[in-house]
Amino acid sequence: MKYISLISSVFIISIIIIATIFYQDREQLLTLDAELKLSQQQQQKSVPEISESEPLRGIYVSEKIGYSLQNDKLQITYDGGNEWEEVPVEKEYLFAGEYNGNQQELIEDSYLLTEQYATFLFDAEATKLVYSIDQGSTWQESVITDKIPHIRYRKVGFQSDTFWYAIMSFDRTMSQEGAAVYISADQGNTWQPTNMPDTTSLVADSGFVDADTGFIAYGTINPEEPNMYVTNDGGESWQETTFEMPSKYDRVFVMPNVPFKEEDHLSLIIEQGPNGDYYRDGLIRAKFISYDNGQTWEFVEEVEPEHEEQMG
Repeated sequence: MKYISLISSVFIISIIIIATIFYQDREQLLTLDAELKLSQQQQQKSVPEISESEPLRGIYVSEKIGYSLQNDKLQITYDGGNEWEEVPVEKEYLFAGEYNGNQQELIEDSYLLTEQYATFLFDAEATKLVYSIDQGSTWQESVITDKIPHIRYRKVGFQSDTFWYAIMSFDRTMSQEGAAVYISADQGNTWQPTNMPDTTSLVADSGFVDADTGFIAYGTINPEEPNMYVTNDGGESWQETTFEMPSKYDRVFVMPNVPFKEEDHLSLIIEQGPNGDYYRDGLIRAKFISYDNGQTWEFVEEVEPEHEEQMG
């Protein structure tokens, strides 16, 4: 009897131990399950609702043609913002170099958007151009040069399918810097350097009016007189231009903009510069014309800002 009672006691104790272990495991499983469900619920609550993309706000160069830098992407439109094409370039490269712009808009003159061309100059270990000739459906990329460090001034332009140009200044030290002009005869695919004027002044403006005639204007820090060079052979040689400045305008009109063709001559606007206070807080400009393809310039008239947009 004692043996049977002992066996019974052992059996009952075993059942109790097994039941206790089972209960504890079950409680742990239930607890883990509850914690998992709670975690999933919290994660679901923490995931923000995905809202519709904010419509792109274009910066327009004409009624229908423009670009956007939203969402850290460069995109272009040719229909007033209904459809957008992404430009295959990192946004940061568009503002690389010594001068970075405000990064809210593309740097002036570093791009062109027309019905025929979309071109963007950028700096990514080399000075490059990304461009499209079919309104952004396809893109090409070319290296203009890999020998220019720390770009400050930059400008890209064209006069025809066989004459594209890129002008850059670089490696500025105080009021001195280098500059370079590159020409493409195959719609931006390959580039060749031209000769340069014999000066290291800071570039203020530049451009070509045709495949032969180009200009580089210098002087951005307290200039005292206009300083501009002209080429009439596509950059092979450069000569300093001459301005017939009326004496009363000495040290007043000192910063020439790029000339433009007008009827049978070239014209340009000269600004007063950073210290200009001749009239209306420096807003008044001067118009000059040239009949010898930009070699010499004569004064014509003072120009108010509201009339300048009618020129060129």
